Amino acid sequence: MKNFYDILQYLKTYDVFIHLGKRLWDIEMAALEVDNLYKADVISKEDYKKMKVILAKEHDQEAKLTGDYSGPDFLAASSVQ
Repeated sequence: MKNFYDILQYLKTYDVFIHLGKRLWDIEMAALEVDNLYKADVISKEDYKKMKVILAKEHDQEAKLTGDYSGPDFLAASSVQ
C-alpha cells in the first residue's frame, strides 16, 4: 500500500465503501475503519501501522490544502504500541 487510493481499494475487499462528500472526511472515516479491522484482528500490526502513517500523511496534506485542521491527530490517537 502506497497511498489513500490503495487503502480505499483494500477496504472494498471487506465491503467497506467510503464516500462522504469531502476528502478529509473520507480519510477520517477510512482511519476509523482501519482501526476497527485491526481491533477485530483482521489486519496485521505491520499493515495497520503502514495504513495509519499513510492516512496521517494524507490527512495532513488535505488539511493544509483546505485550511481545515479540525480533524483528529491520527498518530497521537493510534493504539499501536
